[in-house]
Amino acid sequence: MSADHQRHAASPIELPPLSDDAVVQIHDFLYGLLDLFEARYGDQIHRCYDELSQHRMIQPDPLPDTDDPPF
Repeated sequence: MSADHQRHAASPIELPPLSDDAVVQIHDFLYGLLDLFEARYGDQIHRCYDELSQHRMIQPDPLPDTDDPPF
């Protein structure tokens, strides 16, 4: 048994054995579905990821209050 097969054998979802042709057809279908999904919702997906990445960026320290003496 190959290492790749062993890695997938422990999958939490049990998948049935499929012929090579069936695997390729399902693979192509899923990628086509993902393409359609991204074509419809891509702007929203990118906007969400942009907002998430902005929250994770290190913000510059605020300027010190010049009215407050240091001691």
